[in-house]
Amino acid sequence: MVQGFLSFLDAGVLDWAWWQIVLFTLAVTHITIASVTIYLHRCQAHRALELHPVVSHFFRFWLWLTTGMVTKEWTAVHRKHHARCETVDDPHSPRTYGIKKVLLEGAELYREAAADKAVLDKFGHGTPDDWIERNLYTGRSMSGIFLMLFIDVLLFGIVGISVFAVQMMWIPITAAGVINGIGHYLGYRNYDCPDASTNVLPWGILIGGEELHNNHHAFGSSAKLSSKWYEFDIGWMYIRILQMVGLATVRKVALAPKLTAPRPHIDAAMLQAVITHRYDLMQAYARGLRRTWREEMSRLKAAGSAGSAHLSAMVSSKSLLKDVGQDGGRITETQKLKLAHAFAASEKLRKVIEMRDELIATWERSHMSSDQLLAHLQQWCARAEASGVRALQDLALRMRRYAPVPATA
Repeated sequence: MVQGFLSFLDAGVLDWAWWQIVLFTLAVTHITIASVTIYLHRCQAHRALELHPVVSHFFRFWLWLTTGMVTKEWTAVHRKHHARCETVDDPHSPRTYGIKKVLLEGAELYREAAADKAVLDKFGHGTPDDWIERNLYTGRSMSGIFLMLFIDVLLFGIVGISVFAVQMMWIPITAAGVINGIGHYLGYRNYDCPDASTNVLPWGILIGGEELHNNHHAFGSSAKLSSKWYEFDIGWMYIRILQMVGLATVRKVALAPKLTAPRPHIDAAMLQAVITHRYDLMQAYARGLRRTWREEMSRLKAAGSAGSAHLSAMVSSKSLLKDVGQDGGRITETQKLKLAHAFAASEKLRKVIEMRDELIATWERSHMSSDQLLAHLQQWCARAEASGVRALQDLALRMRRYAPVPATA
C-alpha cells in the first residue's frame, strides 16, 4: 500500500513523461490567457463582443479554477486604468509607480485597486451578478485554486505542484507585470494616443494578443487588437472561430481609413472622418515632420557656410522631434523652448510643429459645438494649403480624401 502511494506521488494518475507535462502546462496556461483576453478584457471590460452563455460560463469557470480572479474586480480595475491612464490614479502605471514595481509587484497593485469598493461601484457595472457568481465565483474565489492544486497533484503526483505554481504565476507575470509594465514603458507605437502605451511585440501569441497594447489603447472598444499587416493577434483568431460557429458576436472593430477622391468642400462628414481617423492622421503627421526635418537639413547643408550657424541646432533637434512626433500629448513649453533654435533655422519646421496643437484641438475641444469644430477645421485646412509647406499640404489633402464614416462606426 505504501509502495502504491509513493508510486502515485511520483507519477500521478497519468504517469506522463516530462515533455508531456510541459506541453500540458503550456496548454492550460494558454487557455487561461485566452480566457483573460477574450472574456475579461474584450467582452466584459470593453464590450467589444458578446459571447454565447456556454462559452462565457466556461471562461468564468476556468478563471475561477486557475486564477481566482473575480470578473467584476478585474473589469473595474481595467476600466479605471483606461479612465485614469498615466495619472496618479492609474492602478498600475510605470510612470507613477516605476517600471520595477509594476513588473515585480503588478499583482499586488491589482489586488490593492480591487479591494477599493468605490472602484468596483464606479467601474464594475454590467458584469455577471447571478447566483453562481455571488455564491461561488466571487463568494468562494479561492476554492477554485485549491481545487486546481488537487487536480494537478492527482494527475502528475508531486510534480503537479510545479505545474500548479506555473499556472498561478502565469497571469501575475505576463498580464499584471509584462503588459501593465513593459506595455507602457518599452516597445513600438503605431498610434499617437494620449498615454505611454506600446506594442511589446507585433506577434500577439504568448499573451493572447495583449502584446499589441498601443493598438488597444488607440481603439479600446475594438475586438481586434492587430492593425498592421505584419501584426498577428491570436485572440482575434479565436474570436473569429467562435463567431463562425455562432458562439460569439463581434460588436466593434477598429475602422481602417479608406481614401477616395478629395472632397471639394470641408463638411460635417469630413469632420467626423477626421475625428474617427485621428490616429492615422497623427501617423501621417509624424512622417511629414520627419520629412520636413530631412529636407531642411539638406537645404542648410547645401547653403554651406551661410547655413552652418543653424545646422547644429537642427542636428540637436532630431531626438526631440522624435518625442514630439510620437508622444501622445501637446507640445510642452519646455519642448518649445528647446526647439526655439531649430525654429530659428527653419520656418517650415516651426509651422509644422506649431500647427500640430491646433489640429489636435479639432478632436479635443469637447466644449465646442459641431459647427465651431467644423469652422476650426476649415480654417486649419485653409492655412495648411496656403502655407507652402509640403507636410501640411499633404495632411490637408489626406483629410479631404477620407471616405465617409459609416453610421454604425
